[in-house]
Amino acid sequence: MFSVGKVSEDFCSRIYKNVQRTDAITFLPSSGEIQTRITNEKYLRTHKEVELLISGFFREMFLKRPDNIPEFAADYFTDPRLPNKIHMQLIKEKKAA
Repeated sequence: MFSVGKVSEDFCSRIYKNVQRTDAITFLPSSGEIQTRITNEKYLRTHKEVELLISGFFREMFLKRPDNIPEFAADYFTDPRLPNKIHMQLIKEKKAA
């Protein structure tokens, strides 16, 4: 007869052993994936407005907590004032630097 603790312990130890057997190399990104990440990182570093767009969107979403996120996103990103807001933030950051 098994106790609950023993069954749980045996189950966990079997999972742990199976995870150990998994080839760690399968978790490493391919060279193509690494190059894509590097290219994306370079793009984001040279286009500060992308970071401002995304961080502004998340800030507003967490402040307003809308029920319909796709609708909120559509309204946020089609706001005609958004380009000017981003432009003003870029200017502000350049002055601060």
